[in-house]
Amino acid sequence: MTTATQDSEKVQETVAVDSAAPTNFIRNIIDEDLRSGKHRTIVTRFPPEPNGYLHIGHAKSICLNFGLARDYAGRCHLRLDDTNPTKEDVEFSETIKDSVRWLGFDWGEHLYHASDYFGQLYQWAEELIKKGKAYVDDQTADQIRETRGTLTEAGTESPFRNRTSEENLDLFQRMRAGEFPDGSRVLRAKIDMASPNMNLRDPVMYRILHSTHPHTGDDWCIYPMYDYAHGQSDSIEGITHSICTLEFQDHRPLYDWFLEALGIYAPRQYEFARLNLTYTVMSKRKLLELVRDRYVSGWDDPRMPTLVGMQRRGYTPASIRNFCERIGVGKNDSWIEMGILEDCVREDLNEKAPRAMAVIDPLRVVIENYPEDARDEFEALNHPNEPAMGTRTVPFSREIFIERDDFLEDPPKGFFRLAPGREVRLRYAYIVKCTGVVKDEASGEILEVRCSYDPDSRGGSAADGRKIKGTIHWVSADHSVAAEVRLYDRLFTVPQPGSDKEGPDWKTFLNADSLKTLSGCRLEPSLLEAKPGDSFQFERQGYFIADSVDSKPDAPVFSRIVTLRDSWSKK
Repeated sequence: MTTATQDSEKVQETVAVDSAAPTNFIRNIIDEDLRSGKHRTIVTRFPPEPNGYLHIGHAKSICLNFGLARDYAGRCHLRLDDTNPTKEDVEFSETIKDSVRWLGFDWGEHLYHASDYFGQLYQWAEELIKKGKAYVDDQTADQIRETRGTLTEAGTESPFRNRTSEENLDLFQRMRAGEFPDGSRVLRAKIDMASPNMNLRDPVMYRILHSTHPHTGDDWCIYPMYDYAHGQSDSIEGITHSICTLEFQDHRPLYDWFLEALGIYAPRQYEFARLNLTYTVMSKRKLLELVRDRYVSGWDDPRMPTLVGMQRRGYTPASIRNFCERIGVGKNDSWIEMGILEDCVREDLNEKAPRAMAVIDPLRVVIENYPEDARDEFEALNHPNEPAMGTRTVPFSREIFIERDDFLEDPPKGFFRLAPGREVRLRYAYIVKCTGVVKDEASGEILEVRCSYDPDSRGGSAADGRKIKGTIHWVSADHSVAAEVRLYDRLFTVPQPGSDKEGPDWKTFLNADSLKTLSGCRLEPSLLEAKPGDSFQFERQGYFIADSVDSKPDAPVFSRIVTLRDSWSKK
């Protein structure tokens, strides 16, 4: 396999970026590279390791890399960084592809694997050995770690560092042939054990792993390290701008060293600040611990920041793309408020989600002067600002359910909902007045509210023009649908769980109220037609989605995506 160069790229005409597109330091660099003629086609890549599920932090990188390629009429490669067969799985690879597509991006024919380049990477490793720039080390992993030195002390050279090129080449070829057990030898780059940059202290390039690879099977028993495979894979693919998060900044000299030592096309690496989102964690290790120890129901638990979890929760691709655009691309690490992400999904769903009525905590209301066998039907707009979304029929009967907290026997000042002797408007229907309550004799709990209705107020307007301050939602007791409703909230109670600021035991900050499961909720009958994954605004409640896993036609399950407004900011 030969390296790709800029000259061999099929030249595509670049287009001017929309002036409304958000600017950032990477776009400024690209603009200058195009102006100067350094590059004629922009080629980026998104290189996830298929050892887990993508999360909202990856979404920032996806939107950045694919978005740049889109805006500059270039291309973005999806490259699965499959250099460690002990941690990788086909399931993860497929989920990664599904998540990128779900976000609205497509790599076209440019799907690659780091393992596609194992042959070329091996040949280049042999070349470095012949040049005296790599050697086989017989030390154990612990010995290598112990002799690496510290930030203030130089490392100690391996006793095997000065083997001849011939001896190193023979040993490396025998490593490739499978003669040695796991962990017995590694190939290291020969750079500088006294370098102030720890990454340049003779880093490991290859290790022995007798393990079946998901993509190459048993073709290999030695596998390259990410730091070795990364830059060379970028070179092979002709990447122009290799965009990484800030933790790779100290790795850039090593990235450049390998490319220079091999004398091949050298892309340029740029680093940006990773996404830190409040009230959650995005460490793969911590997310795995949440799943493994059953703090959550799985990788797609709607409280997880994984893209599969957010998709199940009801976050839309447009809302996530908008969020990534809104927070921008910078060079300084910072924490982004969860409220910004929630605002993005509210804005998107406010425009797209049909409206419906659902009563989460039902209280029965009997309208005493309404005929027992009568039934009314009201036409309700599915969206108040989108007539094209049509209408639905809402049935009405003598007995209805309202929210329990929409009634108080002794209301405080400013309470405009239902109370003894007071009138309220039933959304789309009639004005009703409370005439009494029925209580449990033992506990004093309110079991039922008695009301009368004004038959001349159909549609909610009083014929005599009297003003009604309160409007509440409701469902017909005879026609409503029983459902389970899950109220999801933030997974942690503190903004930065797991950070030094909050202390070492991050799991102590798990929010015990992050999920409340309510049975016996009542929905208007039109919601029976909802398919798994359909989203709605439950009026006065929030945005909800028919759960894609558990919701069934005869047993609907709706999960709250987000409340109508941010209540955490007040807390």
